Formats: sequence, structure tokens, C-alpha cells
Amino acid sequence: MSLCRHPHTAFLANHRFAHGSLGEVSVAVKQLDPNVPVLIFDDVTGRQIDVNTRGTENEILMRYASPPDAPRGRGRPKLGVVPREVTLLPRHWDWLNRQKGGASFTLRRLVDDARRAGGDAHLVKAAHEAAYHFMVAIAGNFTNYEEATRALFANDRARFEQLIVGWPPDIRAYATALAFTIRAEGDT
Repeated sequence: MSLCRHPHTAFLANHRFAHGSLGEVSVAVKQLDPNVPVLIFDDVTGRQIDVNTRGTENEILMRYASPPDAPRGRGRPKLGVVPREVTLLPRHWDWLNRQKGGASFTLRRLVDDARRAGGDAHLVKAAHEAAYHFMVAIAGNFTNYEEATRALFANDRARFEQLIVGWPPDIRAYATALAFTIRAEGDT
């Protein structure tokens, strides 16, 4: 089950049919003839997804609703920390344990420093990959598809837009938005 807060977009043929939460888009799809092919895309990853439109509109909305924020309990506030196992050599643990703040604090600081040093390159890459996933699913047979893909990964927006000018307007607009809209990591 896919529970998420970010929007999704549905295409009916080459036209953007619905946009909104996954529940809203799913309800809109349910109202169509079930024999009409509709493609639904995650606006963050660009990946095509399938939805279950069985049941009433309210059941569909509930199925794809985001989980409510948990009420805050007593004790230390949750900071979104996710515990996971990290495997290091003894010399790495020794060094980490000698650092001010301990191993966890030092690891978080090192990761943040590395992210800052790398700039937004990983966000640009994620945007390009999202556009690529969308294009593979819906535009693979369109004119200039391969050249547009090359321009996308070369981060050449002007060339990309020039190559897709003959594509249907809604597909062109969505591919461009996915490819060249940089979302911060908290934007979902």
C-alpha cells in the first residue's frame, strides 16, 4: 500500500486527466470507463503506479490517505531519527567514539558536511531520473525521444525543450516540470 503526502498525476491518452493526492486521483480514475487506459505517475519519482479503485469513493480515499501524525508522548521529542545498523572497522569506531558528541552525532555531521559539499547535484540527478521514468512509460515512441533523453541527462534544458516541442502539450509540460524542478529532500 502506498501512503504518501505528495501529489500524483493521471494521463488519459496524451492529456493530463487528474492531479492531486493519490486518493483524489484514484477517485477520478474510478469514475472513468474501466476499459479506458489511464496511466498514473508519482510526481516525485516519475514512476508509473497502479491503484486499487475497488469500493466506494470514501473507501478509496481512506485506502490512500496519509497516516495521521502520531500524538506526542512523554519524554524526549522525536526528531525523525531512524535507527539502522552501521558496520565499521574497529579503528573507525575508536575514532568516532573519541569525537565530541559521540558516534551518532559525528556520523550525522559528516553526512551533512558531505551533502553540503556536493551541492544540489543529487537533487538534479533525481529530477532527471523522474523525468526519464515518465518519458519511458509514455513518450518512448515520440519523435526525438532518444535525443531528448540525451539532452535531459546532459542537463541541457534549452535543447530538451527544443526537441520535445512537437510532443502533446500536457506531456511536454509534465516532463519538463519533472526534469527541471528541483525538490528539496523534505518535499514529498
